[in-house]
Amino acid sequence: MMKSVLRRFTAFTAACVPMFAFAGPVDINSADAPTIAEELDGVGLTKAHAIVEYRDRNGGYSEADELLNVKGIGPQILDANRTNIVLGKSK
Repeated sequence: MMKSVLRRFTAFTAACVPMFAFAGPVDINSADAPTIAEELDGVGLTKAHAIVEYRDRNGGYSEADELLNVKGIGPQILDANRTNIVLGKSK
């Protein structure tokens, strides 16, 4: 009985792992749009392209709060990702 319970628990845990994927650090001054979309929660490819376009137009980000100037990025998305945003050397 105990082996059966353990097997079911292991199967359940393995099935749930993708649901608990965590965002990783991403340098918004150098990452491409697909990487930004993959690493930041609530940021899809369209928003990620907007982040890159803003970066290219303005010479990079000097602080994370500048993301609020990008269409579709609000305080909630910024706060959810603040610990994963890295600011490498801007252009």
